[in-house]
Amino acid sequence: MRLYPLQELSDVPDEVYRELLLPFGKFAAAFLVVYLVGRTVAEPAINRVVRQRNPDNPTIQDAFERYLRLFVVLVAIAFGLASSGYGQILTNSALIIAAATLAVGVAGQEVIGAVVSGLFLVANSNFNVGDWIAWGDREGVVEAISFRTTRVRTANNETVTVPNTELTTNSIVRPYGREEFRVAEEVGISYDDDPSVAMTQLREAADSHPEVLGDPEPRVYLVEFGDDAVILQMQYWIRNPTRRDTMRVRSELSLAVKSRFEAAGITLSPASERELSGNLRVDQSATEGGGIAD
Repeated sequence: MRLYPLQELSDVPDEVYRELLLPFGKFAAAFLVVYLVGRTVAEPAINRVVRQRNPDNPTIQDAFERYLRLFVVLVAIAFGLASSGYGQILTNSALIIAAATLAVGVAGQEVIGAVVSGLFLVANSNFNVGDWIAWGDREGVVEAISFRTTRVRTANNETVTVPNTELTTNSIVRPYGREEFRVAEEVGISYDDDPSVAMTQLREAADSHPEVLGDPEPRVYLVEFGDDAVILQMQYWIRNPTRRDTMRVRSELSLAVKSRFEAAGITLSPASERELSGNLRVDQSATEGGGIAD
């Protein structure tokens, strides 16, 4: 292509302008047509199908919309290049291999692994935004899932960005994944107290709490004879649990148990008793000097 000095632009033939602008116009026209059709026709139809097939999985709905929007842009660019006469860029295998090699080298295995892990998390119907999850020694509420990371809000209202690979390589627990949640509390009483009376007090305390379910009903067991106390376990269920509600119910019920035990004269969590033995030797010479030797 011939380059013209600025002062000679007025003498540039019209064919040169057409040579420069025609490919760009074809690219822009093809890109806009494919992009608009994809955004206004294809995306709503596909997203509607995804929502119908996954009504209880908002995570996969949001993520699929993002991935589909990116796919539409890439397809529109490909059609634009092909329409403008630069389709050989897409069909040149050597260039594609070089670009793929460069992408893998720049992104690295860790990033690729995080993206793949993100796809697995999105496809998992048991992993949704809004779920309270626990992994390793950490836990919190899932706020968002992106290509590489998942954002989690902890009980301390801290926002933690977790690599997707960390979640897919660890066991994920959903303690509040169902409508009903069982709480198990252990208490120790003195060997001098009657376990049957203490068990009755625990059961009545659970029955009297308005947020403890009657079906399944609360249960109390004697689970262990400890060194210093008899260990009892109280099990009860609550509905629609969240982290805050669970802690509140446990706190209120613990206070009620403490009050009932005090009224019934039951010793809660008795102090440990240890018998010490040994010898104390008094050195006469040390005593005269004002000291005691042991």
